[in-house]
Amino acid sequence: MNWRSARLRILLLVMVGTIINYIARNSLGVLAPQLQHDLHITTQQYSYIVGAFQIAYTVMQPIGGMLIDRIGLTAGFALFAVAWSLANMAHGLARGWLSLAAFRGALGLAEAAAIPAGMKTIGEWFPDRERSVATGWFNAGTSLGAVIAPVLAALVAKQWGWQAAFAVTGAMGLVFAWAWYRFYRSPQNASYVGAQELAEIREGQRPVPATASTIGAIVATKRFWAIAVPRFLAEPAWQTFSFWIPLYLARERHMDLTSIALFAWVPFLAADAGGVLGGYLAPWLQRRRGLSLEGSRIAGITLGAVLMIAPGCVGLVAGPLAAITLLAIGGFAHQVISVLINTLSADVFPKGDIAKANGLVGMAGWTGGLLFSLAIGQLADRTGYAPLFACLGLFDLVGAVWLIAMRRHLILEKA
Repeated sequence: MNWRSARLRILLLVMVGTIINYIARNSLGVLAPQLQHDLHITTQQYSYIVGAFQIAYTVMQPIGGMLIDRIGLTAGFALFAVAWSLANMAHGLARGWLSLAAFRGALGLAEAAAIPAGMKTIGEWFPDRERSVATGWFNAGTSLGAVIAPVLAALVAKQWGWQAAFAVTGAMGLVFAWAWYRFYRSPQNASYVGAQELAEIREGQRPVPATASTIGAIVATKRFWAIAVPRFLAEPAWQTFSFWIPLYLARERHMDLTSIALFAWVPFLAADAGGVLGGYLAPWLQRRRGLSLEGSRIAGITLGAVLMIAPGCVGLVAGPLAAITLLAIGGFAHQVISVLINTLSADVFPKGDIAKANGLVGMAGWTGGLLFSLAIGQLADRTGYAPLFACLGLFDLVGAVWLIAMRRHLILEKA
């Protein structure tokens, strides 16, 4: 990739949007112990608050993707960014778990379009050979936002209260919405892309058979289920990291808000590295091991699944630093998996369907995350977190086996 290219600037722009999106959603986790105290919220009620976001996000992902495909990225992503900003700022008005759950559900509806929009952007702007690398950097925004959120939210909350933390993290999205609407254009409509780069983008994208673009037609394809099932099994890990690590550190590792702010970002920093390196891993495997374009993605997902054994063992270590180390390995591994599953959705569906297809794959993933979060809410106070983390180590291994079985005929096929 030419680092002076227009597509690099587009990648940086969409990455900033993803960072801001994840700062907004991850602020709740670090504020959860304080919210539980001030609003008298039980662990079970907190799981319902998390669940409200997850249900709304799950349902809205394919709808948001469909709207993005229909009205276009420029206006569509900007509108969703405005909506998530206002919903996050409204969290400061909560007076109990029910009102907080309502605002959280509104945030889920608005934020659901971010990943489908990002993947559609990459599908439009990047040749096939660069797509996993671009997805790796884009996906790094999710974990970088999660790195920033605990520090930013905790510092603002300690200085001005948790209401101010939601206001600050929400208002950032309004700035992004303006920038996106002002600057984003598709390659064929962008005045800032030269003829040579436009030709490079077009020539580097292999044709993908165009199927009927309805949601039902996408769901009926075998390639959709090949990707959706591993995503269903992988997403519980990320939802657990995003929404439950601060409570886990407070309850089982006896850390206060300051300590959580100092250490809760570490798994997400490791996740940044996993997202970026996962993007480079696929083309390396393609060049050095003779794998096909799709086979290189599947091999990387399998490697990430093996590494997910580490967070599954978090209940076996005594010290909090050892636990955070294992969670960091899990963050790294999960983002390798996430990047390559998202890239597959851009690889196997035509550009006109990418946002819808990615939204449907995301819907499958968030269904898994929702079910697992509700399980944590029901079981954590009784069983502790260790058995639940152990499940995360198993889920991705099952997902990798499924993906290999469904797409094995393409792993060694030359690109």
